[in-house]
Amino acid sequence: MKKEVAVIGVGQSSFVRGFEGSIRELAFEAFREAMQNAGITQKDVNASIFCSAPEYDKQRSPAGVLAEYLGLIPQPTLYVETVCSSSSSGLKVAYGMIKSGLHDVVVVLGFQKMSEITSAESQERMGRGADIQWEAPFGTMMPAYYALYAQAYMAKHGVTHDDLMKVRIKASTYGVINERAVYRKPVKPEDFKQGDPEAKMAGPVAWPLRVGDCCANADGSSCIILANAEKAKAMAKKPIWIIGIGSASEAVNMAARPDFSKGLSVGYAAAAEAYKMAGITVKDIKVAEVHDCFTIAEIMAYEGLGFAPMGEGKQLIREKATYKEGRIPVNVDGGLLSKGHPIGATGGSQIRTIVLQLRGEAGPMQVAGEPGIGRSLPIAHFALIVFIGGEIWGLRNSGGKVLRQQARRQSLLISWQKERLKGPFVRTVVQSSSLQGPTAQNASQRTWTGSKCPRKENLRHLPPPIMHRLASRETLPTPWVLWTLAMA
Repeated sequence: MKKEVAVIGVGQSSFVRGFEGSIRELAFEAFREAMQNAGITQKDVNASIFCSAPEYDKQRSPAGVLAEYLGLIPQPTLYVETVCSSSSSGLKVAYGMIKSGLHDVVVVLGFQKMSEITSAESQERMGRGADIQWEAPFGTMMPAYYALYAQAYMAKHGVTHDDLMKVRIKASTYGVINERAVYRKPVKPEDFKQGDPEAKMAGPVAWPLRVGDCCANADGSSCIILANAEKAKAMAKKPIWIIGIGSASEAVNMAARPDFSKGLSVGYAAAAEAYKMAGITVKDIKVAEVHDCFTIAEIMAYEGLGFAPMGEGKQLIREKATYKEGRIPVNVDGGLLSKGHPIGATGGSQIRTIVLQLRGEAGPMQVAGEPGIGRSLPIAHFALIVFIGGEIWGLRNSGGKVLRQQARRQSLLISWQKERLKGPFVRTVVQSSSLQGPTAQNASQRTWTGSKCPRKENLRHLPPPIMHRLASRETLPTPWVLWTLAMA
């Protein structure tokens, strides 16, 4: 394996529900730690990349403001945004800049201050991360998307509420020992007991997901510093080498996705690409970080990465195989479910966790088999990180290889077969008296509701994936049309 680009410094603020300072001060917390960790100064940095999701704070175009505050001018600075995978996408950009020879040392800093807006405003912004013409106007949001996956997995693969609960219990096990996490209290089965007013995790969000199945917003920052081989060897005592990257994408439009019960297809594709580039197989992975924004997402990530066959990810959590002492430890820092999810900072936080694991510096979260530089212990071989909306990365340290995997997740699969109209979420949409959809001939005047059933020639303005599916039908059942419009 070629050692061309390495991580030489990592840093992270504490993730909190309400940071009292500005985004400048929030960014500085992670930046200071990463710079000290790398043992360098601003003069050693050739470029900077700042990453966040826009509209959560009032600062537009934050890269220039933060670069000035952190002393990173006149070096060039960029702004990268891919919603939940922003800082991991920023790392990919930095990797390319260094490997091309354009820059030697690049700082990637992700941040998010979500507490400046209300929860309702935050959900609205998240909804607009999807298609604003065919999806977001109908009120679709992340919990509902993942609820559809959970429904499909329950129906086809036998996933249960208890399986989802066990993912959250595992997350809390490690959240307790992660001093940077928002939630540091243990979670017990009785916290999910239905009908118990004291069971705060049991409240419904989007069936079958409950409060305890969902991660929470947070304020936080993370910082990763990359360097080329020459600089890394000169500056870092324990460089962590990037050896493989995999990327994939699929339709943002939910109606274009074929089958929820098959999980996230991009995870499979990106993992295969990264494994191939790194020259490894899934059997070489010893520790992993995955994007557990919802409990079902972690189970699907197990399968996408090859830790379990499709539909069998539930067995890993039932057997505790993904605990720190298990066959494939996953999210031993508590994951998003315990740390919280400051959107722009999440990817960098996961990368930091893996870097610390590979250095043997993860403290109480360290997976057994602590790596020593130059030694070939199991944990020094490969590690994995999976991010939402990003790519799959491979990392390697001085004692072996490390795969860091970031699975491109983008929007969720939606199978809009007719039988999928049976779920409670769908009934809510279909029964909505205010739901209307324009026909193609005159969008401003012609609508249908209730029992009206348009012919397919009146749907020419629907997205191509929908038209392709409807091509063989002369007329459509009204609920199907309404659902198509609602989720397209």
